Amino acid sequence: MNTTEREHRGTPYKNLLELRLIIALDVRAWLNEMNTPSKKVSFKTKLIKFFSGLVPLFILAHFMHHIPGFLIQPLSPYIRDTFHLDYSQIAWLASAYTFAYGISNLPASWLGGRFPPRLIITIGVVGVAVAGLITGLAPNYLILVIAMLLMGILGGGYHPSAAPIISDATSAEKRGQVLGLHQIGGTMANILVPLFAAALVGFFTWRGLYILVAAPTIIYGIYLYLLLKRQNLGNVPPKTQKDNTTPLPVNKKVDLRRFIAFVTMGVAIDVFISTAMNFVPLLVVDKFHGAEWLGAALLPLGHIAGLGAGPLGGHISDRIGKIPVMLTVGLASGPIIYLLGLGIHWWLLPIVLLLMGICVYVAMPVTESYVISNVSPQNRSTVLGIYYFASRGGPAILLPIIGDLIDKFSFSTAFTALGIGLFAITLICTGLLWGTKE
Repeated sequence: MNTTEREHRGTPYKNLLELRLIIALDVRAWLNEMNTPSKKVSFKTKLIKFFSGLVPLFILAHFMHHIPGFLIQPLSPYIRDTFHLDYSQIAWLASAYTFAYGISNLPASWLGGRFPPRLIITIGVVGVAVAGLITGLAPNYLILVIAMLLMGILGGGYHPSAAPIISDATSAEKRGQVLGLHQIGGTMANILVPLFAAALVGFFTWRGLYILVAAPTIIYGIYLYLLLKRQNLGNVPPKTQKDNTTPLPVNKKVDLRRFIAFVTMGVAIDVFISTAMNFVPLLVVDKFHGAEWLGAALLPLGHIAGLGAGPLGGHISDRIGKIPVMLTVGLASGPIIYLLGLGIHWWLLPIVLLLMGICVYVAMPVTESYVISNVSPQNRSTVLGIYYFASRGGPAILLPIIGDLIDKFSFSTAFTALGIGLFAITLICTGLLWGTKE
């Protein structure tokens, strides 16, 4: 009898099998660990998987969707000179687009529950490009206004259909972060379009720029539709589509008053800051006596912060909660707009624009994530449609008012009124949300 047999005498044979199994599993685990790719390879694999997935597709779609609509801001001084417009008239021109864009979210969200979302998303990309082509060919101010209305109507379906598709394809714990990544597309349009306009307007004129961007946007919109169809995405209305993701726990006793306060704060931040941004090129030209191209070139400073602020804000809200993040940016936004109205030093303008961009681009994905996390899948498109209607269409109400204030008083008076109004709204909403647990 050898030593091993003596050591295991009296030991049940079953225990020996269990021991050998444990050893075998330990060896296999060790071998698997040895064969695991390095962190560099793992990161590369994740990067390839990301860029071949759904999110980059929609980031580019978001970018193309916003190009024609964002051209109106940097080109406003040139359009004003062509048609000899005052501040109120140029504001009404921008208002026509934002009003139609906002209000069209309501029927678009309803259609998104009854027709393939990929079709509505494609119309949101191709339609704005066609309207941009008409804008570039407009012979007078009236046709220009009609073209901007058409652009807003056709573009209103993109957001209510895109956000639910992206959210349903994402784990609940990362929704805020992924929606922030999707926002990068719109942010890049805000950054690159003014630079593009400033660099090329001298060669193509403002009319030529609208015509120039129409062709690639139409082509990508058609490609987007074919790609979504090939991947079998967006062909089932969201309300009948099975949600395979793990949803965040929805509070059955959601306080409607606090829910409305949260969304109202998100809408107010977007509306008031977007309204102020529309007048930045004119502020640079008329108050600081800068060149027209400089007014367009400075505009991206209000959006460049969104490249990091959107994903980071969404990520932080996933970790510490959406309410603390919203309260922080909400209370800061009003005073920041007031600083824009001071207009004392050139060096203050870039800083203020960056701060405004951080606030608005943090608020957007946090609000979207909050709505999606607290509303049933059957009602998400409808509630998001209401949110987009208010946030994208709200500037249509404020733009003519602010333009009139500038005509009658000054830029400082108009921006001071904007800052005080936003701070008052966020202060009321803060009182309703303070101490609330998500």
